[in-house]
Amino acid sequence: MGELMQEMLENKTAFTIPIFGGIPVGQSIVVMWGVMAFLVLFSVIFVRNLKEVPTGMQAILESFIGWMNKFFYEILGEAGKPFVPYLGTVLLFLGVGNLTSLVGITPPTKNVNVTAGLALMSLFMIVFSCIYTHGFKGWLKSFTRPVAIILPINILDMFTRPLSLCVRLFGNVLGAFIIMELIKHIVPVGIPVIFSLYFDIFDGLIQAYIFVFLTSMFMSESIENGE
Repeated sequence: MGELMQEMLENKTAFTIPIFGGIPVGQSIVVMWGVMAFLVLFSVIFVRNLKEVPTGMQAILESFIGWMNKFFYEILGEAGKPFVPYLGTVLLFLGVGNLTSLVGITPPTKNVNVTAGLALMSLFMIVFSCIYTHGFKGWLKSFTRPVAIILPINILDMFTRPLSLCVRLFGNVLGAFIIMELIKHIVPVGIPVIFSLYFDIFDGLIQAYIFVFLTSMFMSESIENGE
C-alpha cells in the first residue's frame, strides 16, 4: 500500500531534452501541454463559421460563456471586467486537466509544483488587479485598510492566501486520485465506475470552480481596498 501511494506521488520523467546535460520533462508538464493543445484546438474548431442565431454546439458555448461572464461580473464588478478572460481560461484549464483521469492520465494538479505555479499566478493577478485599477499608490494604501495598525497582518495575508489556494487544490485533487487508485487496486471491476462519477468528475470540476471563485473573491477584495 505504501509503495502504491509513493508511486502515485512521484512525478515521473516523460522524456529528457538533450541540451545542457539533459533537461528532464515531467509527465505533469506533458499533460499540461496536452490540455492546452486540446483547448486551443477545441476553440479553433468550434468558433469557425459562427452564426448570428446560434444552434447546436455554438448555442452551448455561448450559454457557457454567458454564464461565466455573469458569474465573474457579479463578483468583480465593472472594474474587474478586463480580468474575466484570464479567470475563464484558468477555469477551463483546471476543469479539463482534472478530468484527464477519466482516460487514465494523471491530472497535472496532482503535482504540487503545478498548483504552486497556479497559486503564484493568482497572487500576481490579485496584486495587478489593484494596481491596474487604482495605481501603485492605491495598492500600497490597501495594506492600511481598514486601519493602518493591521499593516503587518495584511502583508502576511497577501502571501497566505495563494498558499491556501495551492494546498487546497493539490490536496483535494491528490486525495481524490489516491482514493480512486486504491479502489481500483482493491476492487478493479464495477465499483470504480460508480466512485469515478464523484471523484473523477464532480470533485475535479468543483475544485476548478472553487479555485477561480476564491481567486476572483481575493481580486475583488483587493480592488475594493485600493479605493
